[in-house]
Amino acid sequence: MLSAESIKHLAETGGVTWPGELRGDGLLLTLGNVIQPLHEPRYGIVDLADQASIDALYGVQIDNWITYNLRPQQMVIVPVAQPLTLGPDVYGVIGGLSHLARVGLAVHITSPYVLPGWSGHLALELVNHGPATLRLHADMPVARLLLPRGGGPVPSAHPFYGDPTHLKSRYADEFFAGPSER
Repeated sequence: MLSAESIKHLAETGGVTWPGELRGDGLLLTLGNVIQPLHEPRYGIVDLADQASIDALYGVQIDNWITYNLRPQQMVIVPVAQPLTLGPDVYGVIGGLSHLARVGLAVHITSPYVLPGWSGHLALELVNHGPATLRLHADMPVARLLLPRGGGPVPSAHPFYGDPTHLKSRYADEFFAGPSER
Protein backbone atom coordinates (compact mmCIF):
# COMPACT_ATOMS: atom_id res chain seq x y z
CA MET A 1 0.00 0.00 0.00
CA LEU A 2 1.16 3.49 -0.66
CA SER A 3 2.05 5.61 2.34
CA ALA A 4 0.45 8.98 3.03
CA GLU A 5 3.61 10.65 1.71
CA SER A 6 3.47 8.62 -1.52
CA ILE A 7 -0.21 9.50 -1.99
CA LYS A 8 0.56 13.21 -1.46
CA HIS A 9 3.34 12.95 -4.04
CA LEU A 10 0.96 11.28 -6.53
CA ALA A 11 -1.55 14.08 -5.95
CA GLU A 12 1.13 16.72 -6.55
CA THR A 13 2.29 15.05 -9.78
CA GLY A 14 -1.20 14.27 -11.18
CA GLY A 15 -1.16 10.51 -10.56
CA VAL A 16 -4.21 10.86 -8.30
CA THR A 17 -6.81 13.61 -8.18
CA TRP A 18 -8.70 13.68 -4.89
CA PRO A 19 -10.18 16.81 -3.30
CA GLY A 20 -11.21 14.89 -0.17
CA GLU A 21 -9.43 14.01 3.05
CA LEU A 22 -6.38 11.81 3.36
CA ARG A 23 -6.65 9.77 6.54
CA GLY A 24 -3.74 7.61 7.53
CA ASP A 25 -2.53 5.85 4.41
CA GLY A 26 -5.82 6.05 2.54
CA LEU A 27 -8.45 8.35 1.07
CA LEU A 28 -11.44 8.85 3.40
CA LEU A 29 -14.68 8.13 1.49
CA THR A 30 -17.73 10.10 2.61
CA LEU A 31 -21.35 9.85 1.48
CA GLY A 32 -22.43 12.20 -1.29
CA ASN A 33 -25.66 14.17 -1.57
CA VAL A 34 -27.64 11.70 -3.72
CA ILE A 35 -29.18 8.51 -2.38
CA GLN A 36 -30.83 5.75 -4.43
CA PRO A 37 -33.15 3.53 -2.37
CA LEU A 38 -34.15 0.06 -3.48
CA HIS A 39 -37.54 -1.46 -2.71
CA GLU A 40 -39.41 -4.72 -3.17
CA PRO A 41 -40.64 -4.86 -6.76
CA ARG A 42 -44.32 -5.37 -7.49
CA TYR A 43 -44.05 -9.11 -8.15
CA GLY A 44 -41.16 -9.81 -5.77
CA ILE A 45 -38.84 -11.09 -8.50
CA VAL A 46 -36.16 -9.27 -10.49
CA ASP A 47 -35.33 -10.95 -13.81
CA LEU A 48 -31.67 -10.09 -14.38
CA ALA A 49 -32.07 -10.61 -18.13
CA ASP A 50 -34.79 -7.94 -18.31
CA GLN A 51 -33.71 -4.31 -17.78
CA ALA A 52 -37.29 -3.16 -17.07
CA SER A 53 -37.47 -5.74 -14.27
CA ILE A 54 -34.19 -4.43 -12.82
CA ASP A 55 -35.40 -0.83 -13.10
CA ALA A 56 -38.52 -1.72 -11.07
CA LEU A 57 -36.26 -2.45 -8.09
CA TYR A 58 -35.40 1.22 -7.59
CA GLY A 59 -37.36 3.85 -5.73
CA VAL A 60 -37.24 7.57 -6.37
CA GLN A 61 -33.71 8.96 -6.16
CA ILE A 62 -33.33 11.51 -3.35
CA ASP A 63 -31.15 14.56 -4.00
CA ASN A 64 -29.64 16.81 -1.33
CA TRP A 65 -30.55 14.48 1.53
CA ILE A 66 -29.38 15.27 5.05
CA THR A 67 -30.30 12.09 6.95
CA TYR A 68 -31.76 8.76 5.90
CA ASN A 69 -33.05 5.96 8.14
CA LEU A 70 -31.77 2.65 6.77
CA ARG A 71 -33.99 -0.18 8.01
CA PRO A 72 -32.67 -3.69 8.72
CA GLN A 73 -32.03 -5.59 5.46
CA GLN A 74 -32.57 -2.42 3.42
CA MET A 75 -30.10 -1.35 0.72
CA VAL A 76 -29.31 2.05 -0.75
CA ILE A 77 -26.71 3.22 -3.24
CA VAL A 78 -24.84 6.43 -2.50
CA PRO A 79 -22.04 8.04 -4.50
CA VAL A 80 -18.91 9.16 -2.69
CA ALA A 81 -19.00 12.93 -2.16
CA GLN A 82 -15.70 13.69 -3.88
CA PRO A 83 -14.73 12.71 -7.43
CA LEU A 84 -11.65 10.53 -7.86
CA THR A 85 -9.20 10.12 -10.70
CA LEU A 86 -6.53 7.44 -10.65
CA GLY A 87 -3.54 7.45 -12.97
CA PRO A 88 -2.55 4.53 -15.23
CA ASP A 89 -0.32 2.89 -12.61
CA VAL A 90 -2.51 3.27 -9.54
CA TYR A 91 -5.49 1.19 -8.49
CA GLY A 92 -7.59 1.35 -5.36
CA VAL A 93 -9.04 -1.05 -2.83
CA ILE A 94 -12.18 0.00 -0.94
CA GLY A 95 -12.41 -1.00 2.70
CA GLY A 96 -15.32 -0.25 4.98
CA LEU A 97 -14.78 1.27 8.40
CA SER A 98 -14.88 -1.45 11.06
CA HIS A 99 -16.76 0.86 13.43
CA LEU A 100 -19.72 0.73 11.02
CA ALA A 101 -19.41 -3.01 10.39
CA ARG A 102 -19.82 -3.53 14.11
CA VAL A 103 -23.30 -1.98 14.02
CA GLY A 104 -24.26 -4.06 10.96
CA LEU A 105 -23.56 -1.61 8.12
CA ALA A 106 -21.90 -3.05 5.01
CA VAL A 107 -20.68 -0.19 2.85
CA HIS A 108 -19.48 -1.90 -0.32
CA ILE A 109 -20.87 -5.28 -1.35
CA THR A 110 -19.21 -5.81 -4.73
CA SER A 111 -15.59 -6.04 -5.83
CA PRO A 112 -13.43 -3.76 -3.70
CA TYR A 113 -11.12 -2.87 -6.61
CA VAL A 114 -11.03 0.45 -8.45
CA LEU A 115 -9.15 0.02 -11.73
CA PRO A 116 -6.31 2.23 -12.97
CA GLY A 117 -7.60 5.18 -14.96
CA TRP A 118 -10.86 5.46 -12.97
CA SER A 119 -12.40 8.93 -13.10
CA GLY A 120 -15.69 9.89 -11.48
CA HIS A 121 -17.67 9.35 -8.30
CA LEU A 122 -17.41 5.89 -6.77
CA ALA A 123 -20.78 4.39 -5.83
CA LEU A 124 -21.16 2.51 -2.56
CA GLU A 125 -23.86 -0.08 -1.90
CA LEU A 126 -24.90 0.25 1.75
CA VAL A 127 -26.81 -2.59 3.40
CA ASN A 128 -28.03 -2.69 6.99
CA HIS A 129 -27.36 -6.21 8.28
CA GLY A 130 -27.97 -5.23 11.90
CA PRO A 131 -31.10 -5.52 14.06
CA ALA A 132 -31.77 -1.76 14.37
CA THR A 133 -32.53 1.04 11.93
CA LEU A 134 -29.36 3.04 11.25
CA ARG A 135 -29.49 6.80 10.62
CA LEU A 136 -27.14 7.77 7.80
CA HIS A 137 -25.89 11.35 7.41
CA ALA A 138 -24.75 13.00 4.19
CA ASP A 139 -20.98 13.57 4.21
CA MET A 140 -20.40 10.96 6.93
CA PRO A 141 -17.19 8.93 6.53
CA VAL A 142 -17.96 5.29 5.70
CA ALA A 143 -14.87 3.77 4.05
CA ARG A 144 -11.28 4.25 2.99
CA LEU A 145 -9.63 3.76 -0.37
CA LEU A 146 -6.18 2.23 -0.08
CA LEU A 147 -3.84 2.69 -3.01
CA PRO A 148 -1.48 -0.15 -3.89
CA ARG A 149 0.96 0.58 -6.70
CA GLY A 150 -0.06 -1.26 -9.85
CA GLY A 151 0.75 -1.10 -13.52
CA GLY A 152 -0.48 -1.74 -16.99
CA PRO A 153 -2.56 0.07 -19.57
CA VAL A 154 -5.55 2.18 -18.61
CA PRO A 155 -8.79 0.32 -19.41
CA SER A 156 -11.37 2.09 -21.52
CA ALA A 157 -13.96 4.04 -19.57
CA HIS A 158 -17.09 2.09 -18.70
CA PRO A 159 -20.19 3.88 -20.04
CA PHE A 160 -22.36 3.16 -16.98
CA TYR A 161 -20.13 4.19 -14.07
CA GLY A 162 -18.76 7.35 -12.48
CA ASP A 163 -21.75 9.69 -12.73
CA PRO A 164 -23.10 10.36 -9.22
CA THR A 165 -26.69 10.66 -10.48
CA HIS A 166 -26.78 7.34 -12.40
CA LEU A 167 -26.72 4.76 -9.64
CA LYS A 168 -29.03 2.02 -10.94
CA SER A 169 -27.81 -1.32 -12.31
CA ARG A 170 -27.50 -1.60 -16.09
CA TYR A 171 -26.79 -5.36 -15.91
CA ALA A 172 -29.34 -6.54 -18.48
CA ASP A 173 -28.41 -3.73 -20.87
CA GLU A 174 -24.77 -4.81 -20.74
CA PHE A 175 -24.98 -8.60 -20.61
CA PHE A 176 -28.37 -9.46 -22.17
CA ALA A 177 -28.50 -6.97 -25.04
CA GLY A 178 -28.93 -9.76 -27.57
CA PRO A 179 -26.81 -12.60 -28.94
CA SER A 180 -25.13 -10.47 -31.62
CA GLU A 181 -24.12 -7.79 -29.08
CA ARG A 182 -22.59 -10.03 -26.40
